[in-house]
Amino acid sequence: MTGKSIDAARFKADCLKVIDELSRDPRPVTITRHGRPVAVLRPAPQPGQSIIGTLKGSVLRFDDPTTPATAPSDSVALD
Repeated sequence: MTGKSIDAARFKADCLKVIDELSRDPRPVTITRHGRPVAVLRPAPQPGQSIIGTLKGSVLRFDDPTTPATAPSDSVALD
């Protein structure tokens, strides 16, 4: 994800300014605390905007989706 980064303390002080900048530059803003990301601020979707593709790039790991999540022996059948 390409975007800007801001410390939480600065975000708290300049929240409205950051929101105004977001309307001009729609890149997401990552809010950090002690250098670690804690939140991401991004523009709200516009009415009528398609949801197709909104999660693009958000999958961090992809295993085989056809395999069971647990072993069949881990489940108990109820009588």
